[in-house]
Amino acid sequence: MRLAAAAIALALSAGAASAELARLAGHGGPIRDVAATQGGALSASFDNAVGVWTLGADGPLLARWLDGHEAAVNRVVPAPGGRAFSVADDFTAILWDVETGAALRRFEGHRGKVMGAAISPDGRLAATASWDGTAALWPLDGDGPPRWIGERLGALNDVAFSGDGRTLYLASGDGTIREVDAASGEVTRTLVSHGFGVNRIALNEAEGWLAYGAVDGGTRAVDLVTGETLADLTLDRRPILALALSPDGETLAVGDGDGYIMLVDARDWSIARDFRAAARGPVWALAFTDDGAAIIAGGLDDAAAIWPLATAGAPRGALAAGAAPRFHRDPATMGNGERQFFRKCSICHSLDTEGDRRAGPTLKGVFGRRAGTVAGYAYSDALDGSPIVWDETTISALFDIGPDHYVPGTKMPMQRITGAKDRADLIAFLKEATRP
Repeated sequence: MRLAAAAIALALSAGAASAELARLAGHGGPIRDVAATQGGALSASFDNAVGVWTLGADGPLLARWLDGHEAAVNRVVPAPGGRAFSVADDFTAILWDVETGAALRRFEGHRGKVMGAAISPDGRLAATASWDGTAALWPLDGDGPPRWIGERLGALNDVAFSGDGRTLYLASGDGTIREVDAASGEVTRTLVSHGFGVNRIALNEAEGWLAYGAVDGGTRAVDLVTGETLADLTLDRRPILALALSPDGETLAVGDGDGYIMLVDARDWSIARDFRAAARGPVWALAFTDDGAAIIAGGLDDAAAIWPLATAGAPRGALAAGAAPRFHRDPATMGNGERQFFRKCSICHSLDTEGDRRAGPTLKGVFGRRAGTVAGYAYSDALDGSPIVWDETTISALFDIGPDHYVPGTKMPMQRITGAKDRADLIAFLKEATRP
């Protein structure tokens, strides 16, 4: 992606700590991943969609939405031939035609959320990593079967190919990074045993190292041959949720659960810049433009931010520019029922007919409405045609035992409101706020 000088200037006024940023705005939920493409970008969101963006002197423009997943999209990567490959909480992966928005093929077989994705160097295979403890290699052309790797590898969070495509690196919730022979599917060795779950990896084979970020905040680079620690970049922030390597391999970007972005000079492992980009919540998504001139980042807000690395001053609060995210308001300004709604419901649901890109249907008129009947929303099989009618009793039961038990098979997140008063207050708030 080659950003014109005018577009870079648009992204952030030099030296301003809270300047207006170029933003990928339009999603209806938090940004889970971003990726650079030639002349544009891809964004993956909690709203079940992938956004396709063009970038130029007039700023970011939405080209189209890629709709087809039935739950939060966790990762999106460009694929050869004008395609994109995405993985999601619905246990599937999809290969897209970016130009038309068509879903070319859906890949099914995982039995847990799919968290990691990578494309082989020759562009013929896609690798997926899932919380079901398996990885898979999928042919992108034709309809051949996948090659399954592992059964008890722990919840897998990330995957990367070696430069020759012969080796896979798998990052696991059991604290390991394993090397796998891509042809046989056999684990050849454990490169890292960290002790806490490893969330993300970034590979620089030219310089012979792999960087990783873990649940406990551990941020390290290790030698690909010996496994020896080359640099320990751990700070008192956790967990590490995003890693990105610049195209020249000289800068490593690290995003964490406290909303900070750290830029590391990988030539000497010094910290070049460290700043809090998100006033609230984590940094889930990071990517460099392919000329390395700018960085794209996303988190709890429903827009990603873009800024040039050459600007003076750190872009503090870049991921919360302007108004606070609607689902992260100050609790002191709300009653208990409204607080419960914003904590448990607002990322997925709106109270009116707006927010069409939300992960869940609108709650407008929910009382007395049969489940699975909002027009235009793609419900799970568990709710499509359900006899449940939403009222005080059914909504209370939903949050008392949790959606996964009340409606087995639903794509609603697993969460509960255990206090009877909290549930009652939520219901009272919803009855007033969702009146038709």
